[in-house]
Amino acid sequence: MTNKFIFFLRNFKSFLLLFLISYSLLSQNSLKQIEDSPRHHEWVSISSEDMELKSFLVFPEISESVPVVILIHENRGLNNWARSMADQISAMGYIVLAPDLLSGHAPNGGGTSSFEDSDAARKAIYNLDDKQITNNLKVLFEYGKNIPASNGKVSVIGFCWGGSQSFRFASNENQLEAVFVCYGTGPKESKAYESIQAPVYGFYGENDNRVNATIKNSKELMQSLGKIYETVIYDEAGHGFFRSGEAENASEANKKARENGLKRLQELLSKI
Repeated sequence: MTNKFIFFLRNFKSFLLLFLISYSLLSQNSLKQIEDSPRHHEWVSISSEDMELKSFLVFPEISESVPVVILIHENRGLNNWARSMADQISAMGYIVLAPDLLSGHAPNGGGTSSFEDSDAARKAIYNLDDKQITNNLKVLFEYGKNIPASNGKVSVIGFCWGGSQSFRFASNENQLEAVFVCYGTGPKESKAYESIQAPVYGFYGENDNRVNATIKNSKELMQSLGKIYETVIYDEAGHGFFRSGEAENASEANKKARENGLKRLQELLSKI
């Protein structure tokens, strides 16, 4: 091996080790937040065609009926971070329903927690059928709308892969109150935008051109159809800043993007 290759290999190993340590600490912090939360948590099993969707349900400490927010996880599945994010949004005063869309797709018919690691979960995510995802989300929409403590209003928020799914779901469900797309891409088919009824709000990091390169097309299509698509690109933030921005070693840009993103989310939710 050349000296350059050996240098690269050593640095890559160091980077990988640092990433694994940071991810482990973030997962531990997320779990602690869930365990320390004063809000009511429960697991519910929701029937969808011939399968059961395992979902994490969080209720706010509030005295009145409130809207429901369906939270669609990243391509890592419904992990501790996704559950902690559900709890954080519920703390704003909303019922949050976070489904495990990998339910039944793991070894022995399990969900996210049954996969060997996040890579295995990620691989399974991209093998999911779009039609089945839509059908599952429609079932979740009906379930959320009819939760006794809700006021019947339902919105959806998604992160990364879930952000793209939330945008796509907006083209398949015309009763949504609002759609929050966190660093996810819009539908590829132009016709899909025609059926979108709810306002769409995008949250993007500046250093995420893979996603950001698609914004212009979505914006032009939404504007040409007279539909609401408001985007904010946070300076110097990277992809996944809502997650990475709360890590102990988070960059200042990701921390700031997360803080401002949560503030914007709360303001938008309050208008529903």
